Amino acid sequence: MEFGDILFEKESGIATITINRPKVLNAFRRQTLEEMIKAFEDAGQDPEIGVILLTGAGDRAFCVGGDVKEWGPSGYDSSSWIDIGLPVVRLHEVIRSVPKPVIAVVNGYAIGGGHVLQVVCDLAIASQNAVFGQAGPRVGSFDAGFGTAYLARLVGERKAREIWMLCRQYSADEALNMGLINKVVEPSELMEEARKWANEILRLSPSALKMIKASFNADTDHIHGLTQLAFGALNFFYGTPESIEGHRAFIEKRTPNFSEFRVRGERS
Repeated sequence: MEFGDILFEKESGIATITINRPKVLNAFRRQTLEEMIKAFEDAGQDPEIGVILLTGAGDRAFCVGGDVKEWGPSGYDSSSWIDIGLPVVRLHEVIRSVPKPVIAVVNGYAIGGGHVLQVVCDLAIASQNAVFGQAGPRVGSFDAGFGTAYLARLVGERKAREIWMLCRQYSADEALNMGLINKVVEPSELMEEARKWANEILRLSPSALKMIKASFNADTDHIHGLTQLAFGALNFFYGTPESIEGHRAFIEKRTPNFSEFRVRGERS
């Protein structure tokens, strides 16, 4: 199987999926997500694989969300009335439904849609230089599905609202303290630690792990419906002056001016 945007490796029961776009801080485009979906499905169906690691190439970023170069006046390229042009919802579904533990191996920035990716993984290990945060309201975007409702399950309602409503960035130690991730290690030890966790998992009953994951997911599967609604709404929102202002400001490296959109009956 040939891939261009990701690296896909299998070794000793462990599948490693690496977003391989370091020049854009591993931002994803449609091709990236489609390749990730194929890789997750492949690993999920392979009886020789018991654990899946998800990481980003280089040491600067895990993933910073959607590639702004693919964003146009009405959203990302290939958008339609039913999606935003990126199969994000499908990728979230696959990560949650694959019957094997998925560990996010966070090296550097995990921002926006990249942050949501590590949120939906089963476990997360981060390097000391990792940075976490959401940026949607700053750039005219949002994730009202797993990125919000499930995030609140991890860190609590108050902290989840803070993450989204202030768009601050958090260090690896802060992420650990709030329950967002499982462990922090030195950058040079990150992949070694991830493989150590993976090997511990490989010594456990695969059928038991499959059912445990299904049980955890069953409690939060209703969020999938919210995600579908949210991305449908996001598709429409991307065409509004309010969203366009956020995107333009980001591209032009200036502070967006959302003041006119706070007025009742705003143009968006």
